[in-house]
Amino acid sequence: MDYVKNPKAIEDKSMEIIYDYVKDLGLTDDEVRVVSRTVHASGDVEYAQLVKMSPDAVQKGIEALDDGADIYTDVEMVRTGISKPALKLRGNEVHCLIKDENVAKMAKELGVTRSIAAMRTFGKELEGQIVAIGNAPTALYEVLRLALEEGIKPALIIGIPVGFVGAAESKDYLMEVSPVPYITVKGNKGGSPIAASVCNALLYTDVKRNDMLFVEGKESK
Repeated sequence: MDYVKNPKAIEDKSMEIIYDYVKDLGLTDDEVRVVSRTVHASGDVEYAQLVKMSPDAVQKGIEALDDGADIYTDVEMVRTGISKPALKLRGNEVHCLIKDENVAKMAKELGVTRSIAAMRTFGKELEGQIVAIGNAPTALYEVLRLALEEGIKPALIIGIPVGFVGAAESKDYLMEVSPVPYITVKGNKGGSPIAASVCNALLYTDVKRNDMLFVEGKESK
């Protein structure tokens, strides 16, 4: 158990254990990385069977980040969980408007959630970007409305809201109607740490991690 004193060794050992649960799922290496990160973040091997993604979703997300796409989130907890060193090295940014005063005002005036108001405020900014929803089903519904009704299409929707009211339904709707690539988790499981873990899996594709779990090996764009 010497490895438990070394953070990188802990992560490597964890991924070695997790691999047994994902190796036979018929996934690409990059898809294995995404699913493994959700298991790692949750400590729940059931995620290996619950993560669902459209064809080439992971590759499309990686390509978007490589082209300089930013990540737009529904709540601060998702933004907090996304690796700052990886973002710095790659040159991508994360945006969240849930605490914005104008968003709060809009939500009150329209009688909608702040998450809806935030996504509506982002509006055309979401075109070609990564959207990561980890908390609010209403945010996911709004992103899909923008895509379907207004033609504002992100490069990838990471739709993983958590809970017992609307979460599972919003993810089923995502899988049914999304006109853009998506990554999601079936059922009521999910949450901000899981959405952030998917973002990190995509960000880590072109970087390496040293013994202190900081990112190394790639110049900022």
